[in-house]
Amino acid sequence: MQENFNQAKIFIISAFGAFTSLLGVLAIPVYILVFANVIDYITALFAASNRGMKKSSRIGIKGIIKKICMWLLIVVGVLLDQLLIYASGVLGISLPFTFLIACIVALWLCTNEIISILENISDILGKDMPSFLLPITKNIRSQVENKVNYKEEQ
Repeated sequence: MQENFNQAKIFIISAFGAFTSLLGVLAIPVYILVFANVIDYITALFAASNRGMKKSSRIGIKGIIKKICMWLLIVVGVLLDQLLIYASGVLGISLPFTFLIACIVALWLCTNEIISILENISDILGKDMPSFLLPITKNIRSQVENKVNYKEEQ
């Protein structure tokens, strides 16, 4: 029994290490987003009770689909990064990054999840929480948006 447990631990640690190695610089934002997704989902359940909303499987599934779509946005960022790397390689240009767009998307999503968590906690506790947390998080999100500074052509 102990040997099976040790083998399971070795497998989990190896898989986690391989996944972290594969993600590289994207690992930390991805792990933060996973953690934030779980906390946001849990706090949303508690906040719904405080708001007098009933919990339903339809609302729960909608929340899970929203989280899946967040992950798809990161995948789109990874695809765009790979296209940039490929195109630059064809042109003989060396890029100093691997997951630039995916990291920006992940950071933006992390700040959105943290904002949602803070709003949920505010609904649960009332106004009994540090008032500076939400503005700081919104400021970080706007800085991420401003660093990209993309202007759409019309």
